[in-house]
Amino acid sequence: MELAPFTAETFTVPVLEVMYYSLNRPDFIIGDKASFPVIDYISPNRRNFFKIFHMTAGSGVLTVGLHRYEIGPGSIAFLHPDEIMSWQATCKETEGHFCMIHPKYLEIDADHVRDVFKTFPFFKADKAMVQLPSNHSDAVNGLFKNILNEERQNNEDKKQAILLYLQMILVETQRAGKNLTSTQVSEQYNYIYKFLELLESNFQLEQKGVPVKFKNAFEFAEQLNVHPNYLNTLVKQQTGKTLRDHIQDRILYEAKALLLQTDWDIANISYGLGFSGAAAFTTFFRNKEKMPPSSYRKSVLTQ
Repeated sequence: MELAPFTAETFTVPVLEVMYYSLNRPDFIIGDKASFPVIDYISPNRRNFFKIFHMTAGSGVLTVGLHRYEIGPGSIAFLHPDEIMSWQATCKETEGHFCMIHPKYLEIDADHVRDVFKTFPFFKADKAMVQLPSNHSDAVNGLFKNILNEERQNNEDKKQAILLYLQMILVETQRAGKNLTSTQVSEQYNYIYKFLELLESNFQLEQKGVPVKFKNAFEFAEQLNVHPNYLNTLVKQQTGKTLRDHIQDRILYEAKALLLQTDWDIANISYGLGFSGAAAFTTFFRNKEKMPPSSYRKSVLTQ
């Protein structure tokens, strides 16, 4: 199977960086693309954040799940935490705003907003991208600016104001927005998507004593019914990393999550992640982070 057509029709260099979101991010983040230029990347699911971004200038290709969108000024995207997504800019300069909202931000005194987010029709892969008329795009841009300004203040009612502006963004979009038509991704990108989806689901450990199912590149390729060399070439070409690199990165990310978010001891974590014992896990973690897992847990939790 030729890889050249996939490269030509889907993405060009630079490769898409696989980006996992920080485990200790704030529950709410807002920024503008001028100050925080977005790299070309692909993000597996379990981001934990709802994400909204609005473009006022520039262009790019956004893939949500298996839906591919070509977007430009006036486009607004709604990304659910559980969706695998990728982004590639198709021009050098992009402008607009983005915000990320953790469900925890909506738990206290914001149940009604949480319910709105859960039922909002555009937080779905096949409806994730909306094109706004210029006047509504200007209004949404103004609302984002208000949120950005509010976030920089220390008003006691800051959160209430931010939540009101967020709801107004949803209202403006639902009133005037028109869903952009997506195109299906290529068969080759579908393999990358399925690999990342399988990788992600494999390493979401929720209880002690249940180890991961798949541990190496051959096992992942077998699950996808594809030759491991082909899958490895495909993934390496588009992300710059081999299957083994991705598996190890995901093991490390899950190890950090378990160290910071659970009270599991090192033995339980090492077993869950498929290591032969605590010593093997500690050696792996030390090689990656230059410290043993116990020291990492202590250093981060005491910050």
